[in-house]
Amino acid sequence: MTLETGRLPASGVESMFDRIAPVYDAMNRVMTAGLDQRWRRLTAAATVRPGDEVLDGCCGTGDLAVACTRAGGRVTGLDFSERMLERARRKAPDVTWVRGDLLQLPFETASFDAATVGFGVRNVDDLQQALRELRRVLRTDGRIGILEITRPRGILAPFYKLWFDVAVPLIGKLLPGGSAYTYLPASVRRFPPPDDLAELMREAGFRDVGYRLLAGGIVALHTGAVR
Repeated sequence: MTLETGRLPASGVESMFDRIAPVYDAMNRVMTAGLDQRWRRLTAAATVRPGDEVLDGCCGTGDLAVACTRAGGRVTGLDFSERMLERARRKAPDVTWVRGDLLQLPFETASFDAATVGFGVRNVDDLQQALRELRRVLRTDGRIGILEITRPRGILAPFYKLWFDVAVPLIGKLLPGGSAYTYLPASVRRFPPPDDLAELMREAGFRDVGYRLLAGGIVALHTGAVR
C-alpha cells in the first residue's frame, strides 16, 4: 500500500492527514479554484434542516461542518486526525469536535437527523462499512450528503487528467508535507464512479438515492434518506 496506489492502511491515512493539515485548506482552494466552499454550502443546503442534529464525518479542518452550522444544524464533526481537528476547533469553537473513526462511530444508533461527508469517504479502508455506520447513526427520515471528487467524461477528461494527475502533485511537493498529494489522483482513480457509489448507498440501506454532478463532472454530490 503506497501513496501512488491510492491505498493506505488507516494508520497511514491518519499520519498523512496529520502531515498535510497545515496546507490542507490552501491546497483545497488551489485544486478547486476556490469552488470547494460553494460545493460545501450546496451539500449543507441539500442535507441539513434548521434544528437538525448533524454529523459531519471525516470533517478535516471543519469547513463543511461550519457550512452545516450556517444551514441551521447543531453539528458534531468527527475525524481521526488530531492535527486536522486542531484547526477545526479554531474555526468553530461552538461545534462539537470528536476524534474518531468513520468505520466505528462512537455514537448510539439513531443519534442524528443528518450526516455529511466531504472529500473523505474515498479515504476509508472499507467504504461499505462506512456507509453502514452512517446509516446506523441516522434517525428515521434522516438525510445524508456525500461530496466527493470523481472522474469526468467527455471534453473535461483530458484537462482533469493533466490537472489532478500532474499539476496537483507537483504543487503539493512545493508545500510542507505536500508530497502526500501524489495520493490524491490515485485515490480518485480507485474510487467507485457515481452510479456505483449510489448503488453502494442503496445496499447500505439508504433510499431515494441520487446524485448531482458539479463543475462539469469533476465532483459529485450524492444524497439519500433513511425510511
